[in-house]
Amino acid sequence: MTAYPSCLYLAFNTLYTESNHGVSIHRSLLAMTTQTTDIPAPESPFSARPDYVARCIGYGTGAITIATGISLGYWHEGFLIAMAFFLVFPHFTEIIDKRLHWTRRTALTWLSHLDAFIAGTLLGMVGSPIEFTAPVFLMLNTSLILIGNKVSWVTANSVFLLTAVTGGTLLGTKSPTDLPPELTLACAAGTALFFSALAVYASNQARYIAKMDEQLRKEVDRYQELSQQVSKYVAPQVRESILSGKKEAILETQRKKLVVFFSDIVGFSSLSDQMDAEPLTDLLNGYLTDMSNIALKYGGTIDKFIGDGIMIFFGDPVSKGIKRDALACVAMAIEMRRHMLKLRKKWAEHGLSSPLQIRMGINTGYCTVGNFGTDSRMDYTIVGREVNLASRLESGADAGEILISRETYALIKDKIICRERGTIMAKGFRDPIPVFQVMDYRRDLGANPSYVNHETEGFSLYMESDRIKETERAKVAEALERAAAKLKRGAVTSRGAQPATRKPAAPKQEASKS
Repeated sequence: MTAYPSCLYLAFNTLYTESNHGVSIHRSLLAMTTQTTDIPAPESPFSARPDYVARCIGYGTGAITIATGISLGYWHEGFLIAMAFFLVFPHFTEIIDKRLHWTRRTALTWLSHLDAFIAGTLLGMVGSPIEFTAPVFLMLNTSLILIGNKVSWVTANSVFLLTAVTGGTLLGTKSPTDLPPELTLACAAGTALFFSALAVYASNQARYIAKMDEQLRKEVDRYQELSQQVSKYVAPQVRESILSGKKEAILETQRKKLVVFFSDIVGFSSLSDQMDAEPLTDLLNGYLTDMSNIALKYGGTIDKFIGDGIMIFFGDPVSKGIKRDALACVAMAIEMRRHMLKLRKKWAEHGLSSPLQIRMGINTGYCTVGNFGTDSRMDYTIVGREVNLASRLESGADAGEILISRETYALIKDKIICRERGTIMAKGFRDPIPVFQVMDYRRDLGANPSYVNHETEGFSLYMESDRIKETERAKVAEALERAAAKLKRGAVTSRGAQPATRKPAAPKQEASKS
């Protein structure tokens, strides 16, 4: 069974190449992850190259088969040359393989054809008995199927069949009819050893890959968690742009027309001197969280938090058009102002007596946007004259006021009612800046407004009627009626308790003398 070892090697080499293609990917990924962790990658169960070991087993088995045939006197001593070739050939190809430095797939392609040639030639020399040809053909095609290359399958089988027929024809050998059962048994044992060794290797390789998969999964989960934590320091729009490949983390900027927003809490500095650090931190974080959620709701890119101040811009990295960006920014500012009413009520319930309010400024114009900093530490932000003007508008606004520039007013005046506020002198600007005060949506200041707000000492009312659920409207109306009735009774009682005023007595007239 002289052709058996070539097929054994081929199958092992194929399985090694195909499975190690996946293993190499796992190793590369684990190499990247384990460079920054103390968790070692699982060790491979193979100290030597499996294809080399398979060659030694296969050709060694072939040599034993030849020795068995010679000892039985079935083959002459000239086959000792073939036995010596089988013992030397795997080591020789290993040396050549290392010197050529070719890829495993290239080596597999060439060696598969070489093994097919050797198998066919030696089968032709012994007359191609069916006891040898069938197992060899089965093992050869098993290996070629594992390669997964149709061209290699056709060409290697062609080489195998051509050399087997040509060798038998040239040497004049005929298929033997008196094959010793010992050689048939050796062939069967070799075939069993081939598939057993293949199964053992595949099982070990599968367990090894499973361990690497588990290790890789742990590392991926860990880096996903770290990525989520790091991403909190970056605006969601910027993070998505980088992950989708639309932007790169390089020092690069561009000029774009943006809508810029600034806000801060009036009187927060004095409040911070009066409150302890922990409640102050809770208050500020709660405020920033709520305002950030509103900003994200309208598509704003949160640039940074500056103490109690917030800087947001619209138009990059995602823009809906400058007009819609401006409307979204002003709508965001209006909702922030309304939300402050809820926060003030909430803070008052927790003992905060100072009625905090925010002021906001919005400007529209061309800015430079992109990554600023160094290669190792950069910040995605905006700079320019229009950014400075938005900041000055915010500083010039009164408590609860939204000031916008003329450019922004021109974009939103058909949807938002604004009032001329005159001009302000802004630091860094030579000429007075015309400003406008945002009042509200036009629909909320008409004959049937959906938004109602009133505050005074002992009373606070905030209502957005279009947002009240139908199932709750009756309950809200009943509560308002009870409150109104109670106020009316209190007013009547107050009037009834007032002391009666006495008219001044008419002056006494002296009796006229008759």
